[in-house]
Amino acid sequence: MKLFVFLFLFSSCIFAQTEYPKDYFSPPLDIPMQLSGNFGELRPNHFHAGFDLKTMQKEGLKVHAVADGYVSRIKISTFGNGKAIYITHPDGYTSVYGHLQSANDAIENYIKKTHYKEKSFEIEMFLKPDELVVKKGQVIAFSGNTGASEGPHLHFEIRDTKTEKVINPLFFGFDKNIRDAKKPVISSIYVYPLDAKTTINHSKRPLLLNLSLQKDGSYLAEKVVSNGKIGFGISAFDYDDVSFNKNGVFKVQSFYNGKPNFGYQFETYSFDEMRYVNALIDYSRYKKMDQRIQKLFMKNKYGLSIIKTDETNGIFLVLPNLASVCRIEVSDFYGNKTTVSIPIQYDLLSTIINEEPVISKYFVKANKDSNFAKDNMSVFFPAGTFYDDFNLNFDVKNDTLFLHDDTVPAHTNFTISIEDSKYSEAQKSKLFIGMIQGKKISYLPTYRKDSLFTAKSKTLGQFALVLDTVAPKISISKPIEGKWLSEQKTIQLTISDSLSGIKSYNGYLNGNWILFEYDNKTKKLTHNFNDGIVAEGANDLKVVVIDNVGNSSTFATRFFRSQKK
Repeated sequence: MKLFVFLFLFSSCIFAQTEYPKDYFSPPLDIPMQLSGNFGELRPNHFHAGFDLKTMQKEGLKVHAVADGYVSRIKISTFGNGKAIYITHPDGYTSVYGHLQSANDAIENYIKKTHYKEKSFEIEMFLKPDELVVKKGQVIAFSGNTGASEGPHLHFEIRDTKTEKVINPLFFGFDKNIRDAKKPVISSIYVYPLDAKTTINHSKRPLLLNLSLQKDGSYLAEKVVSNGKIGFGISAFDYDDVSFNKNGVFKVQSFYNGKPNFGYQFETYSFDEMRYVNALIDYSRYKKMDQRIQKLFMKNKYGLSIIKTDETNGIFLVLPNLASVCRIEVSDFYGNKTTVSIPIQYDLLSTIINEEPVISKYFVKANKDSNFAKDNMSVFFPAGTFYDDFNLNFDVKNDTLFLHDDTVPAHTNFTISIEDSKYSEAQKSKLFIGMIQGKKISYLPTYRKDSLFTAKSKTLGQFALVLDTVAPKISISKPIEGKWLSEQKTIQLTISDSLSGIKSYNGYLNGNWILFEYDNKTKKLTHNFNDGIVAEGANDLKVVVIDNVGNSSTFATRFFRSQKK
C-alpha cells in the first residue's frame, strides 16, 4: 500500500504546473508566429531562454508590446541579444525582445541620449515605472539581426519579474498561435555502461540501439543484455505544423518497469542553470561528433531544477532472474507523444569491445579542489568545477600548457597561472594568456602581478602566453578625404584585431564624441548622420580603436557635408 501511495504521489506531482494567464499577452509581431527556435532548445553552453520568431528573413518588422507595462531595462550589446528591450507588466511578468534593429519613438530617443551621455555604444539602463510607459500593441521597436543572431529574427522571452526565471511562452496561450499535430521524433537511443564491470551486448562502450516501428505507432528497441549499472540517452527533436524546422523537445520521461524514474520538461528555469545543458548531454560525443544525446541519468546529481527523478537517478541496475523494461516517452506541449520500449535482460556476456583506453597520469575528483603544476605553469580546479570525476591529461611542452581537451565540460571557472622569465618589462605589458585552437588564438582576460600571469577559463584545451604588439586595423571601403558626403546617410568603417581583440572604439567629429554602432559579425562601425552632430561644410573625423593589451590605432580624415536641401 505504501509503495502504491509513493508511486501515485511521485507520478502525479512530478511535473506539477503553475497556472499562467492564457489571454493576457498578444503576439509581438503582425505576421503569423513561426519558430526558428523554441524554449529549452539545446544550444552551446545553454538552454534557449525563449522563442526565436521568424521575420521572413528580413529586418525592420514592427515589434509590439505584448501587454501594458513600462520599459524597465534596455541593454545594447555587440553579443548576446544585441539590442534588447525589457517590459515589466503589472501581472508579475516581464517580456523581452532581442536582436532588435532599433527602438521606436520615445524609446529610441532615450537610448540615443544615453549613448551620448555615457559616450559608449554598449550600454545598459534600468528605468523607473513612470519613465517609459507602453500600451499593449504599441510599436516599441523594429526587428533586426544584432548581437549573436545568425540571421534576422526576433528573440522573445517571458520572465517572472520577481525571480527573473524564464518561462516557456507556450504556457501563456501562445500555443493557440502555433499549430502542432506532429509527434516528436526520436532519432537514436544509446545505452551506457556506468561502471568498469558492466558489459552491454558484449561491449563496455556506449551502444546505439536499433529501433523498429510497431503497429500502434510506438517503437521497440533491440534487447539490452547486461550485468550491471546502465543508463540511457536519446537524440530527439520536434516539428510543428507551420515552422518546418527541427525544434527542441518539451518533455522526456523514462520508466523502469512502469515506475517513473527520470524526466524533465521545459517549463521554467533560472539563468544560473543554463550551463547544466553540458551535464544533461553526452558532452564528449557532442564535441567529437556534433551530436547532442540527452542523458536520462545522473552519475552525480547536479542542480538542474527541471529534472525530476527517484532514488535511482535514472540508473538501472540489471539483476539476475529479473527481466525488465525501460520505457521512454517524448512529448510536445500539445500532448503528441512518441514512445520507445527497451527490453532488458541479465546475462554475463563475454567482452568483445573493451572500454576506450585511458592514458593519463592525473585524476580529478569533481567534488574536491585540485591543483596541478609543471615548470612555470599551473592550474587550479575548485571543487565543483566538473560534473564527474575523470582522468586528466596535463603537460607543459614548448611554452604551452596542454590541459586535456574540450571533451570534458567545466561548469565554473578554473584558474591558469603562468610565470614568465623570458620577456622584457616592456613586453610584459603586451602579454596575455590565450587559448590556442590550431591557428586561432582566443584572448582570456589576464591579470598580471610582476612576472605572474593568471586567467580564468571554463573550457579545457591548450593555453600559452601570447605577445601582442600589433595595433588594430581601421579601414574604409571608399576614401572620403576631401569629398562631399551630402547624399550619404551614414559613414562606415571596418575594424579588426588579429590577436588580443578589440577592447574599445571611439569616434570624434570636430572634437565631439559621436556614436558608432558596432556589428561584431561584420566588424563594421557605423555612424548615422541623423544624430545631428555633423557640421555644415568641413568636418574632421577621428576614430580611435584600442585592443585588449593597449595597442591603439587612429583613423583621421576630413570630409564635407551640407545639410541644406
